[in-house]
Amino acid sequence: MGHGGTCMTKTTDPVALNQWYAVETVADIADRPIVTRLLGQDIEIRRAAEDGFLVREILDDGARGPALPVQEKYGCLWTTLGEPERDIVHIAEAFEPDRRYVPCGWVKMRASGLRVVENFLDMAHFPFVHTDILGSEPHTEVPQYKSELRRDVDEVWATNCTFFQPQMTASRPEGEFTHLTYRVPSPFIVMLYRVCPSQPDRLDAIALFIQPMEEDLCRATPVMYLLDDEASLTQLRRFEQVIFLQDRIIVENQRPLLMPLEPRAEIPTRADSSSVAYRRWLKEKGLRFGTTLATQ
Repeated sequence: MGHGGTCMTKTTDPVALNQWYAVETVADIADRPIVTRLLGQDIEIRRAAEDGFLVREILDDGARGPALPVQEKYGCLWTTLGEPERDIVHIAEAFEPDRRYVPCGWVKMRASGLRVVENFLDMAHFPFVHTDILGSEPHTEVPQYKSELRRDVDEVWATNCTFFQPQMTASRPEGEFTHLTYRVPSPFIVMLYRVCPSQPDRLDAIALFIQPMEEDLCRATPVMYLLDDEASLTQLRRFEQVIFLQDRIIVENQRPLLMPLEPRAEIPTRADSSSVAYRRWLKEKGLRFGTTLATQ
């Protein structure tokens, strides 16, 4: 275990290994191989014959290991270092033809990927970090909402979330209360559904796919499926990138960088009920990678 808890070798945590991870945007994979890291392991991504892709571990002697499982979904290339018991999360909105698919690029962060998920779930920081975009004073209170572990699907959900947002979307600068639903389908994926302002009977869907590179280093890409037909692709992408880069500053300054799972390690408030449910779920699963339990 290196300085600050960074694991510089492939993890032995089966819970982390047996997950699917987005590791690159398919459109960004050119003819040259891409070398990146996943769960402390160097991997190489390259194009293969007949429009396929090849992902392999880079071994200690520089040789390449056998081909890893790969899938293309939601504009990303996915792989795993283990044997997942479940398929990649199903996002129904991705298959609705009238939606706009908006990939927002990758951002690297010096933090546990679990901290990034938790920050995504946190509405209380909106007025202070995303001032005049996702929140503003004096609208700082987080109204009570419901957090639950849905055991039939093994996912964490937060429902009945409402919050005043000065600028809900790129094309709607006027403020209003928005209705939000959060979903965590796997430890390193989190989703937000919000009522679409132009079609109140439908929901916009925003997913955040996280690639945990090391215990305390990750990269993540927001992918959006929107019903907004007014804003340009550039406007939509820039709106999300501004928010995400503001979040990076907060996430990287949290201490410890890893996620504490011990009870009472950090004192939650009522607004943190989704975070409490998420941490409890991770602990039930026995996940160690990216948590302070990994250093014990």
